[in-house]
Amino acid sequence: MKFRNYTFALIVALFIATVSGFAQQTTEELPQQDEFTIEKITGQESISVWELTLKGGWLMFPLFLLSLIAVYIFFERLVVIQKTTRIDPRFMDQIANYIRESRIDAARALCQHENTPIGRMVEKGISSLGRPLADIREAIENTGNLEIARLERGLPILATISGGAPMVGFLGTVIGMVQAFYNMAVSGSGTVNMSMLSGGIYTALITTVAGLIVAILAYFGYNYLTTRIKNFVNKLEKNTIYFIDILNEPVKQ
Repeated sequence: MKFRNYTFALIVALFIATVSGFAQQTTEELPQQDEFTIEKITGQESISVWELTLKGGWLMFPLFLLSLIAVYIFFERLVVIQKTTRIDPRFMDQIANYIRESRIDAARALCQHENTPIGRMVEKGISSLGRPLADIREAIENTGNLEIARLERGLPILATISGGAPMVGFLGTVIGMVQAFYNMAVSGSGTVNMSMLSGGIYTALITTVAGLIVAILAYFGYNYLTTRIKNFVNKLEKNTIYFIDILNEPVKQ
């Protein structure tokens, strides 16, 4: 519970800081022709986070929710991967010594004490001793696939957010442009008033930027986590080969 509370607080802080920086930068880049220019354009000297969100329309709230989910999944999976992918370099050597000494129960107890994916895989292999090596390898690989599936839990959601957030932002762009042209159509005047277009264009730009920010963060987070998992899979395969080689060693008389 403490981790979830800290993660949620961090997510909110990151989002507020990002949007506040964007609002401040937007205000600073406005024309400085005279001291009343900013007030003429925005009606005030700065734009609050809430007002900026409202300017983006109701689609900003789904994007905000997607950003919360993406950041939570990233940090939660990162902690799980860091915790479960640690491999004691002495573990396999101890297992090898126990098997060479025919201390199978001690090897199984060590695997249970390790309580890691590699430990559970080796324990499954030890439990299959006496069967053909092909069956032992298959049993270990099946256990490894289950362990990898546990590590990848939540990553499909992160990948979906990285692909779906730009679509939500683009939907806001289309809605904003429709609003702008609708205002022009119902105005009844023959001239184009910039105030009619500004609201729709503002909505379009804010939702597009927000969607891209969420997508970029989710995309890089997803690729980082999958890279960590792939590196761990290589370690699992290396240790599996080492375990099979131990079983292939000739019995000392």
